Amino acid sequence: MTLRHPASRGGDRRGRFAELAQMASHFTSSPAFFVLCLALIALFVAAHVAGLPLSWQLLAGDAMTAVTLLLLALLKNSELRAEHAIQRKLDALAAALLEGRGSEGGQAAEDLRKAIRMEDET
Repeated sequence: MTLRHPASRGGDRRGRFAELAQMASHFTSSPAFFVLCLALIALFVAAHVAGLPLSWQLLAGDAMTAVTLLLLALLKNSELRAEHAIQRKLDALAAALLEGRGSEGGQAAEDLRKAIRMEDET
């Protein structure tokens, strides 16, 4: 297990987890997942309204909790990947600005050099 940023793991190639996370992200944004969530909510409400035994009510509640935790993990993973992609684009823009300035020095160019890849230090 590694604690590195998800977008940095495995170099440039996508691993099995990245592929699984992408497939899960596509599924959770589909109408089929919305219908599944509605069915879980209906099961939860029906278990309480019908006065089913406590074990059935707990099962419905636990299913909703599990889906919530999985969606939270997926959301955080997607957030970190998007953050890393934005940072790479900003780094490329900053590097292009530095190249465009050529041999011109100055405080702005030095500040730009320091800002590139600053997130690696934090």
